[in-house]
This record gives sequence, C-alpha cells and structure tokens, in this order.
Amino acid sequence: MREELRRRRDAAAAEIVALEADLRAVFEASRESNADDEHDPEGSTIAYERAQLTAVLDATRRRLADLDDALARLDAGTYGVCERCGRPIPPERLLARPAARTCVACA
Repeated sequence: MREELRRRRDAAAAEIVALEADLRAVFEASRESNADDEHDPEGSTIAYERAQLTAVLDATRRRLADLDDALARLDAGTYGVCERCGRPIPPERLLARPAARTCVACA
C-alpha cells in the first residue's frame, strides 16, 4: 500500500505544479489584457477560469495533505484502522480511497 500511496502522492504533487503554472498564466494574461472579458460572448471569463483553477488547486492540495496523513498513519501503524470506531477499514475501501480515515459505516 505504501507504493500506491506514494504513487498517488507524487501524481498529486505534479498536478499541483501544473495547476500553479496554469494559474500564473491566467494571472499574466489578465494583466496583459485590458479587454472586457466579463461581457465577451466568445467564451468563459478570466475570472471564471481563475476561480475554476483555484478550486481544483485547493482540492488537489487537500488530496496531497490526505495522502501525506495516510503515509504518516502507515508509519505509525494506524493505517487501515477507522478513526471513529477503531475497527479495520475494509481493503476494498482502501483500494478505492487509499487515504480513507473511516470505515464505510462511520463515513
């Protein structure tokens, strides 16, 4: 499971780098343009793109933190144990959600 957690963690970290670059590009584009994108019938606004990227970036950062927490629980020997009821988290749940903190019943 450690390999899977690390693989997902590395993927999330790489995604964060790419999203941050995309967000910087949107900010740069908005600085270089004085167009009234709020009323442009041709597509989405810069503000919308910025909000969308920011939301995805925030979710990816949370996923990275969850994976880091899961790795820490693995090191501490508490990985796979429900934080609410103390019962084992079924392997199927951990395969679907490797950073799961609770069993299905407690989720």
